[in-house]
Amino acid sequence: MNGENLGEFAVRRAGVSDAEALVRIDSVVARGDAERGASIRRWCREGLVTMAEDASGALGYCVVEYTFFEQGFVTMLMVAPGVRGRGVGARLLADAAGSRTTPKLFTSTNVSNQPMQRLLRRAGWSPAGLLHGLDDGDPELFYLCPQEPGRQAPGASS
Repeated sequence: MNGENLGEFAVRRAGVSDAEALVRIDSVVARGDAERGASIRRWCREGLVTMAEDASGALGYCVVEYTFFEQGFVTMLMVAPGVRGRGVGARLLADAAGSRTTPKLFTSTNVSNQPMQRLLRRAGWSPAGLLHGLDDGDPELFYLCPQEPGRQAPGASS
């Protein structure tokens, strides 16, 4: 995964030194959300971020945490607005699925986020539930990553 060449862009683990580049491409930060910038810096310090980049710099990032009922959860998937539609999000999701350390990997998105829902459907993720109350008037849809054939829980025997 580190420095993996994907033709037009590469995917690798982000470090602390990458945080400011990720802050600069985040559309939520661009709208003035300073807390998101602080989260990006923390995620990078904690080693939770995978990023996509090309010769021009950062294209997107994905954060996977393992605090959702002790399963993996894609906490954040962000692709720079100018490069959406190039497969960056799909590649970051595939990387998260392939490198997960738990049998299940979840994510969520708002009902209003149609592009993310389309991406998840194309990637084979299944709807797993709906939660009201996080964002007023915009419920959160939860998705489950498809299981890899033959994948078992760590420590399980056949």
